[in-house]
Amino acid sequence: MFRASLPSQLFSKPETWRSLMRVLLDECVPKRLRTELAGHAVRTVTEMGWSGIKNGQLLQKAAAEFDCFLTVDRNLQFQQRVDNLPLAVIVVAALDNRIETLRPLMAAVREALASISVNEIRVVGA
Repeated sequence: MFRASLPSQLFSKPETWRSLMRVLLDECVPKRLRTELAGHAVRTVTEMGWSGIKNGQLLQKAAAEFDCFLTVDRNLQFQQRVDNLPLAVIVVAALDNRIETLRPLMAAVREALASISVNEIRVVGA
């Protein structure tokens, strides 16, 4: 299955993606990591004007406009349910959120993006 290229088809979300995804970076993820996700449409929470919004509402907003939410907030998987949202979530498990710490884990994030499904929370990293 492939991602739609026409604007009217962008919101048709298949169960599993194989190519371009619309990825939202959480506030706690350095925006410079977007360069590690070439081939995907990446925006940040701040760019969307959603800074300070609590996770539950943020995930609902993200589900309306994105395919995947990328965070380093390990508690999110225990605090929020995504099984009722058309959204995938990747949690990067790292010691901190410095770009130097996260960059080596981005290969695993790219692999996860290639195979993650709607309503799935996947943890990558340590």
